[in-house]
Amino acid sequence: MARRYWVLGGEYRDCRFDEVVPGTEEISGPFPDLTRARTEWTRLSFRDRLAATTRYVITQEARA
Repeated sequence: MARRYWVLGGEYRDCRFDEVVPGTEEISGPFPDLTRARTEWTRLSFRDRLAATTRYVITQEARA
């Protein structure tokens, strides 16, 4: 099975990034390769450069 990548994130309550503000969660994907996931991560991360409490990460599905 091929690896698939996802971009997850949203707005957090504070800069500790412990708790996402309900309703702001975003999930993008799946992406067939890391390059495409990074492109989406860049788009989301720099969409609003002033949002200090917004964060996105790339994750990979576990292999079956």
